Amino acid sequence: MKSTLSIPAIVTLVLLFPTSSHADVVGFSIGAAYWAPNLSGNFNSTGDFDIDLSDDLGIDDPSSTASVVLILEHPIPALPNIKYQGFDLDTGGRNTLTSSITFDGQTYNAGDTVRSNFDLSHDDIFLYYEVMDNWVNLDIGLNVKIFDGEVSIADSTNTTSSKIKIDETIPLPYLSARFDLPFSGAYMGADISGFSYDGSRVVDATIKLGYESDIGLGIEGGYKTLSAHLDDVSDLDADVEYEGAYVNGYFHF
Repeated sequence: MKSTLSIPAIVTLVLLFPTSSHADVVGFSIGAAYWAPNLSGNFNSTGDFDIDLSDDLGIDDPSSTASVVLILEHPIPALPNIKYQGFDLDTGGRNTLTSSITFDGQTYNAGDTVRSNFDLSHDDIFLYYEVMDNWVNLDIGLNVKIFDGEVSIADSTNTTSSKIKIDETIPLPYLSARFDLPFSGAYMGADISGFSYDGSRVVDATIKLGYESDIGLGIEGGYKTLSAHLDDVSDLDADVEYEGAYVNGYFHF
């Protein structure tokens, strides 16, 4: 998938979304999230998904990643609300190959010890509108997912090495629903972003339970998944999934 949209084009698309509900005043939320995902899948640069992250390369799960969550909501009908969150998903491994592999034009033979790095780190910029805002909260918009990572393999002596930089911006339709339990401060909700185009598919989903106090201090926890089937994205073909427990503590004022 070669085509991506510029940020101005994405903003224009979001402005076309119909709106029926807006914040009455300016609201701001700052949070600290923690995600502990497991990683599985395979990849290559040749149109095949024949290099297994674990079996071939011994790549570890990413270290539990912390991120800042920033949300700005306002009463201006024509402009979307904004949410930001980023994830560092850089991980690596070292393994002795049991069969030969070829990546980005370089061949690594059976018996070679290789070092590898798999990084799908990205920033999420959510541009959305509130279409319901009572005991049921519903947001619709776009998640602009900006990948800034790389995939690399090298033999133990660095005689043979290969690297593909992942530098892509992909807009994902975004839907967030939250159901407040009356008079308790507790709630349940789900966020989902999804995209499918020209053989590629990205789905980012979170289900969560939470509690927010009267002063705006809250915590939520649940399960988050990111699955990516990439077809010729930055010359990379990949079918990978991150999934694991998720928690976010925040202050809303």
